Amino acid sequence: MAEPHYPQIILSFAYRGFKVEIDRDELDGQFIYAAWVNHDRGCAVAVPRAMTTIDAIRQAKQWIDKKLK
Repeated sequence: MAEPHYPQIILSFAYRGFKVEIDRDELDGQFIYAAWVNHDRGCAVAVPRAMTTIDAIRQAKQWIDKKLK
């Protein structure tokens, strides 16, 4: 049986009414990052994979901006 993945949230911040959480994991010896976006109706993985925290944050903000249009 595969072991469950527990997010390792390394950064959390509010952006335009959403809570963004940056998760760090390791794949093939390298850190990768994902961005979870939480709102009053639930949560979503806005960025499934980014190579840096800066990329994950930028892409999460873009995801939120698109959803609010």
